[in-house]
Amino acid sequence: MDDSPTRGRPPSWRSTRQRAAVLRALRDSPDFVSANDLHAGLTASGANVGLTTVYRTLRMLERTGHVDVVRERTGERLYRPRPADGHRHYLVCRRCGLSRPVDSETVEHWADSVAAATGFTEVEHTLELTGVCGHCRSQSVPPQR
Repeated sequence: MDDSPTRGRPPSWRSTRQRAAVLRALRDSPDFVSANDLHAGLTASGANVGLTTVYRTLRMLERTGHVDVVRERTGERLYRPRPADGHRHYLVCRRCGLSRPVDSETVEHWADSVAAATGFTEVEHTLELTGVCGHCRSQSVPPQR
């Protein structure tokens, strides 16, 4: 996913300055980020991008498979660019938000076998794993979210 005029652009993507700014900010985020935090960062950097544009851009990126999404405890959706090799599952720290990709081959095989056994196609799934990372456990950091 990049913000060049044609490369890495989702299908039916109409390139605008605002969408390019959202893409850059998302790509530059070190971890999962909420739409509100993404918008706040854009605003702080002087970008003139509305919150509605951020939400619409993220929704389109999700629909086209260009971002991975997790939910935090309050239900807010957090976004991160999807790696070129496809969708991943993550273990996310409930206190600091640190995320780590996890090997999910078993889950993927299970989802494929359920689809085959039921005759369903285009099956999608969500798996969310949360815990407390070693750093937060040792520091007794209070939850952020």
